[in-house]
Amino acid sequence: MVILIRKGKVKKGITAVVLLITTVFFLVAANIRSNRVFSTIKRKLPIYSVDTDEKKIAITFDASWREDNTEEIIKILDKYNVKATFFLVGTWVDANPDKLKLLYEKGHELGNHTNSHPDMNNISSSALIKEIEIADGKIKKIIGKGTELFRCPSGAYNDLIISTVESTNRFCIQWDVDSIDWKNEGQRIEFDRVINKTKPGSILLFHSEAKHTIKNLPLIIEYFQKKGYSMVTVSELIYKKDYIIDSNGKQISNK
Repeated sequence: MVILIRKGKVKKGITAVVLLITTVFFLVAANIRSNRVFSTIKRKLPIYSVDTDEKKIAITFDASWREDNTEEIIKILDKYNVKATFFLVGTWVDANPDKLKLLYEKGHELGNHTNSHPDMNNISSSALIKEIEIADGKIKKIIGKGTELFRCPSGAYNDLIISTVESTNRFCIQWDVDSIDWKNEGQRIEFDRVINKTKPGSILLFHSEAKHTIKNLPLIIEYFQKKGYSMVTVSELIYKKDYIIDSNGKQISNK
């Protein structure tokens, strides 16, 4: 059998192959020069966890809804002499000034969680700064001081959001252990999820209104205390200077 191929098609095919090889060559050369295999662009990340050999972790709560279990949570934390970090939405502060005062008086750390819990995928830098400033103003009015930490609503962020938060001189805090307690999947499921994922330097996420959290909190605290862990605030856990954040969001000391 004889297969006939038009010369024009052959030439076009050769040209395409040559262009492809040339493009790949220049991409590889550029990446070799930058000592990177792929893109040299580094995405900005919040702090998910901390690199440490010490057995210490931070328990955090997002307080977003007007009705929640903050008072019960405070009683549990008091019982075990544990200090936690609470990220507060401005509208929650409006509805719960007494709870805010109690958190502050008990020595718990307070963080900013915006004023209205907006969609972070569609927010400008100026709008985010306004959200932060309004929420902080409400907190200051009640306890006399503002916040040094920020957490993105729903954990959504991009480079612009992280840069904006940093411009307000705040640390942007995420988490590496999510209880997913807002789904109310069951006490045992949430408990196992937390203890199986937690390690030294972990930041744990709970929600103040979640159904099973006030039942699980004593069990989780007792479990980790028996394992030799201490529970600290986020500010006590993270490095404040001389650090980098790796591609997994882990904060690593440069010292």
